[in-house]
Parts: sequence; C-alpha cells; structure tokens
Amino acid sequence: MATLKTHLPLPTADEAFQRLIDGNQRFLRGEARFPTVQKEILANLAQGQQPYATILGCSDSRVPPELIFDAGFGELFIVRVAGNVLSAEIMGSLQYAGSHLHTPLFVVLGHSGCGAVQAALETQQHGVQHRVRIQFLINNILPGLPNLDPRLPPSAQLERAVEANVRWTLRQLLETPEGQARMAEGRMKLVGAVYEIESGCVRFLP
Repeated sequence: MATLKTHLPLPTADEAFQRLIDGNQRFLRGEARFPTVQKEILANLAQGQQPYATILGCSDSRVPPELIFDAGFGELFIVRVAGNVLSAEIMGSLQYAGSHLHTPLFVVLGHSGCGAVQAALETQQHGVQHRVRIQFLINNILPGLPNLDPRLPPSAQLERAVEANVRWTLRQLLETPEGQARMAEGRMKLVGAVYEIESGCVRFLP
C-alpha cells in the first residue's frame, strides 16, 4: 500500500467530493469513462498510490464503488465489509488512508436493500439470532438503529435504517481522536451516502 513517490498535489476535500458527484453523474448517463488497462498507467501505479478519496462501503456485489463513481485505477482507496460497519481492522485501514495516503475525503457508503441492516432489524424487532459470526457483525449495527414506527411499511423501515446505519458509522469515525484532529485542521471532509441500487444514483446525506 505504498504512497506515490512523486507526491503529486492532492485535490482539496471539496474538489474530491465534486469528482465523486461528477463520476456518478457520468455513470447514470451511460457515459462512464472507466479506463482500459494501459501499461503506462500500471507502471506509474507500481511506484505507489495517491487516491483522492477513501470509501468505506458494503461488500454487496451490486455496489462496486469504482464503477458507480466512474473512478480509474489508483483514484479510490476502498474498504468493503458487509453493512459498512467498523471494527479494529477497518479502523486500521482507514487510519492508514488518513495518515499515510492523506486522502482528503472519506465517504461512508450504504445502499438500498442492505441485507446486513435488514438482519439487524430482524434482531432488533423480533429477537432473531443469526449464525455466530454474522450476529457479531450485526451487533455492530444495532446501537445505531432508531426505534422505528411499526406502522411504517417494511421497505420504508429498511430505508430509514440504512441511512441511520451510515450516520452511526460516521458518528463513530468523528468521535475518534484522529477524526477529531483531522476535522479540526479543516483539511478532511467526512460524508455519508446511500447508493440506490434500482436507479444507480448516489444520494449524499445532508
């Protein structure tokens, strides 16, 4: 995971954020420019990496960040785990991105219809217990789930739970010493987003 030895200027957090927005718009228009493999690009990347954004997303096969943001090789540092939850290993990867790669933008990316969040709702509302290791993951989601109105349709409950889970992960990141220090410096931007699988649109949370 070496950094790029040439130390090219990184974009600002706002510039990086706009790159993601523009990339998703190209994806939605069917104008994605995802590059073909070129020996020159690969040779340069062999010297190191300098991604402009770090994405913590779900492992769901329908949510590939490089494609939905139309990003090329070396542009995104991606960490994926079911339910976009935090653990010591995930935190270590994010800390590396911040302290060594100096990515100015961090995004927590949830998605519609998330199975991990659905499983957490089943545990919260009906006491369902899943296989041991799956339940361990789900237990990381439960503290961030609100008490949803049972009169809401299941789809609406899941939609609100997915967004709440993204915000819960954001909150945990912001409460770390590293997160607080980087935010105080004013050089890092931390945002939450939800990818709508049916439309392909990424909705950034206010």
